[in-house]
Amino acid sequence: MNSEPEDVLGSVGSRLRKLRRERGITLADLAPLTGVSESTLSRLESGQRRVTLELLLPLARVYDVPLDDLVGAPRTGDPRIHLKPIRRSGMLFIPLSRQPGGTQAFKMIIPARPKPLEPTPQTHEGSEWLYVLNGRLRLLVGERDLTLSPGEAAEFDTALPHWLGSADGRAVELLILFGPQGTRAHLRVQ
Repeated sequence: MNSEPEDVLGSVGSRLRKLRRERGITLADLAPLTGVSESTLSRLESGQRRVTLELLLPLARVYDVPLDDLVGAPRTGDPRIHLKPIRRSGMLFIPLSRQPGGTQAFKMIIPARPKPLEPTPQTHEGSEWLYVLNGRLRLLVGERDLTLSPGEAAEFDTALPHWLGSADGRAVELLILFGPQGTRAHLRVQ
C-alpha cells in the first residue's frame, strides 16, 4: 500500500515529469514560470531533490492542478468539480478544461440586457468553435452577421474580426472550444 510518507513523496518526481511532458513544456520553459531553477526542477523530477511545499505550490499553479494531484493523495470521494468563473467584457466564462495550452473548453454566458450591446469586433490568433445551448446568439465574423439558435454551431478563424452577443437582449449560453493558431475542432461521425 502506498501510504507511507516516503513512498508518496518518492513518486512525486515521476508525476511532475509526466505532467510536464504531457503539456509539452521543457524544463527551460518551466523555470521562469515557477521561479524554480532548471537544475532544481530536474532534480525534483529525478527524485534527487526532496519535495517541499515551497517547490510544489508554483508547480501546482503553473500546471493548474490541485496539490493533491501532485503528491498522489487519495481522492476524498467528493465528485464535485470546483470551476473558477472568469468575467470578461460583461460575460461569464466557465473553464471546462484545466490543462494550459492546446484546445481550451469554456461554457460562456452572455447575460440578459435591456438593450443589446453595440458590437466591438476583436481579432486574435487561434480558431474558435461554438455551440449554442440556450438563447439566440448574434455572431459577427468578418462581414457576416449571423443569428444562431439553440443546437446550432459555428467555427471560424479568430484572425477575422469577430464578436459574440445576444441577438435579442436575452441571456445566451454556449459552449466554446478555443484552439491555438491552426488547430480546429474535428467531428467524427461513425
